[in-house]
Amino acid sequence: MYPDHAPHVPVQRAVEVHQPTPYPPAVPAPAPVAPMSPNGVPAVASIVLPDGRVVTGYAIEPVRPEPVVAKPAVSRAAVNVALGGVGFLAVCGGLILLTSFIAALTAFITQLIILAAVIFGGWIAVQIFSASGHQGGGTTVNIRRAVIKRNKFYG
Repeated sequence: MYPDHAPHVPVQRAVEVHQPTPYPPAVPAPAPVAPMSPNGVPAVASIVLPDGRVVTGYAIEPVRPEPVVAKPAVSRAAVNVALGGVGFLAVCGGLILLTSFIAALTAFITQLIILAAVIFGGWIAVQIFSASGHQGGGTTVNIRRAVIKRNKFYG
């Protein structure tokens, strides 16, 4: 922006300081009570201010603050502690139910395995004892002593 060989000196300017002039506090004159006319429209009221100005308008009722909401009988901390306790009990109850469900499911699966073992073992036992129990029903061939003639076994 500036050439390198030109010295740059900031410009000094005179500063003017303005002090605010305080106004004396205004003391409002009490507003006259405006009588209400019979048809419901309020009468116009005029107020003379201390500096001589006249303000004319309707009389306004002062704003009433909202009623203070009563504090609850129970503190928020107590409610939070109670809700936390209820939540903790719900979680504990859920875990107990889950544990009971898992135990019941384990017992059921164990019983199914035992039942399958009993049925399968019984079927094997029937096969073993029925084959060796009596010889009349089945054909037993001793291959060493058999005589084969014309594709028939003679034993």
